[in-house]
Amino acid sequence: MTDKVLGVILGGGQGSRLSPLTQTRSKPAVPIAGKYRLVDIPISNCLNSGIHRMFVLTQFNSASLNKHIKNTYHFSHFSTAFVDILAAEQTVQNAGWFQGTADAVRQCMHHIVSHEFDYILILSGDQLYQMDFKDMIEKHIEANAEITIATIPVTGKDATDFGILKADEENMITSFIEKPKTGLEDWVSDTGPEMQGEGRNFLASMGIYVFNREYLINILNENEEEKDFGKEILPRAIEQSRVLSYQYEGYWTDIGNISSFFEANLGLTDEIPKFNMFDSNHTIFTRARMLPPSKISGTTLEKTIIAEGCIVQASRVEHAVLGIRARIGKHTVVTNSYIMGSDRYQTLEEIQSETDKGNSLIGIGDRCYINNAIIDKNCRIGNDVKINGGSHLEDGDFELYAVKDGIVVIKKGAVLPSGTVI
Repeated sequence: MTDKVLGVILGGGQGSRLSPLTQTRSKPAVPIAGKYRLVDIPISNCLNSGIHRMFVLTQFNSASLNKHIKNTYHFSHFSTAFVDILAAEQTVQNAGWFQGTADAVRQCMHHIVSHEFDYILILSGDQLYQMDFKDMIEKHIEANAEITIATIPVTGKDATDFGILKADEENMITSFIEKPKTGLEDWVSDTGPEMQGEGRNFLASMGIYVFNREYLINILNENEEEKDFGKEILPRAIEQSRVLSYQYEGYWTDIGNISSFFEANLGLTDEIPKFNMFDSNHTIFTRARMLPPSKISGTTLEKTIIAEGCIVQASRVEHAVLGIRARIGKHTVVTNSYIMGSDRYQTLEEIQSETDKGNSLIGIGDRCYINNAIIDKNCRIGNDVKINGGSHLEDGDFELYAVKDGIVVIKKGAVLPSGTVI
């Protein structure tokens, strides 16, 4: 795999549906599960599958993503492995930004083809899943396909949010429609007894593709007006080429908005989570931080994931994820929330100085109540603060926080004075 396959991870666009988490960072750089970044998921899937050469294509708010990749993915001097950033750049041939997924690959193709490979694996940088790409590529080769699309069975309710396709008895894709709103009955597929038993009768594209090298070069050069794989390139390819459906039935979620991001993180606290971080065959790689173990004092913990370096004195933390260096004060209750933590510790001198001035410290203060919330990194939540998200709150974007689907998102670095109520 190492020699035959090159991975390309798409950094995504502006990520407005995941705002305000994407106000200062790109989607793949958003922290997930307390200690990882979203981009670690596709990179880890590649490494676990024996694919050790990857490009990450970036454009919006890419500084933190670039820094994370530079500080994380180091390989032996005697290895050909790499994870390199390809940022949008002006050239003599193209002075514009990436206009879509296919356009991003097209603009970077002169860098990509300088490497030897037979197959190119194109991935999204904002999905949560564990997949063995070796099996997918082997099926691609066996079927003598020119493109393979990873597909997942979905219900009729979810089908309207995806590209839906149909395949023949050899799993070759015969037709494709982007986000159908009507006529779903014409797109029912034989997804197998287990999937049909769950009402998952439609095959949705996962945005994961394998292309033969020369085929991809040719199809991108044929029509430079086509900017997107899902909407333009693939529908045309299906009509004239061998395009294989690789059906995947494991856990997969597209982190498209605040609600799906929130559910994906809190789902990790389940007794048997759908996304298994505790699987030694599917290691999730990330930056190795030299942090102390977390310290818990007088806290009742229930269904909670705690990353390294936390200092927790809360009275109760339930159904929550606490990120690196999270600090929570005495008599505080945190439920149904993701606390991202912070990038640094305050020194004892800083803490004393801020306390003397009556300022809030980095972290969550004493006697607070936090429910249905995401607290982004480096926030300062004072004492006696009450944040109670839920359906009773209207969506809105405010100076220090936003409300989306009842979830209160405290913006990165926000300072909430003591006594604040949301």
